[in-house]
Amino acid sequence: MFLSGAGLPAWIWDDVRRELGEGQQTCVASRPQGGRARLRDYAQAAIDSAPPGGYAIVAHSAGGVIGAEVARLAPERVSAFLAISAVIPRPGGSFVSAMPVPNRWVLSAVMRLAGTRPPDSVIRRGLAHGVDEEVADRIIADFTPESPALYRDRTAPRSWSGWRGYLRTADDHELPMALQQRCAQQLGAAWQNDVSTGHLPMLEDHRAVAAAITRFLDARP
Repeated sequence: MFLSGAGLPAWIWDDVRRELGEGQQTCVASRPQGGRARLRDYAQAAIDSAPPGGYAIVAHSAGGVIGAEVARLAPERVSAFLAISAVIPRPGGSFVSAMPVPNRWVLSAVMRLAGTRPPDSVIRRGLAHGVDEEVADRIIADFTPESPALYRDRTAPRSWSGWRGYLRTADDHELPMALQQRCAQQLGAAWQNDVSTGHLPMLEDHRAVAAAITRFLDARP
């Protein structure tokens, strides 16, 4: 089950899902409707959109916070958790609290003043760095503002302890490597690897992402 980063549409995973092949059943988690959804609503929408039985979570960016709640609410269904340049707060923390100072203060102020949709120029320069112009235009056109609670709500104190991995993006203009490494530690990732892309590796190098997912799943004890 793929969990997209904040504001990002399901189609960003299309090439990765095709590369994984028909032998690997996949889905992209749904998001709740409306601008007042809480973090738990995001997690429950993801759980409800998954097929019956167990599944591995592949969480990107802010999807890491949702994935942490999914794993807490339905631990018996989550077989593995791979974070891709994902924000993983400490148990009891939030997306905002996972950011270093002063970034967390700036982020909180910006959300209060301007909401959760960055200007087009910021999306193009940061989130879409590394993808071609046509794809960047599509990302900007399809970007959907999220509920502020996705960023501010705290995860539960108890964390999930199954098979975990972290795929870092080495040319990321959104999450610096130092922050990604800290998130990998927070996750307790026993499997770690890097790709030489920006923040959207599923669009910049979908084959490398699909190969990393396969290696991660094959390495399960």
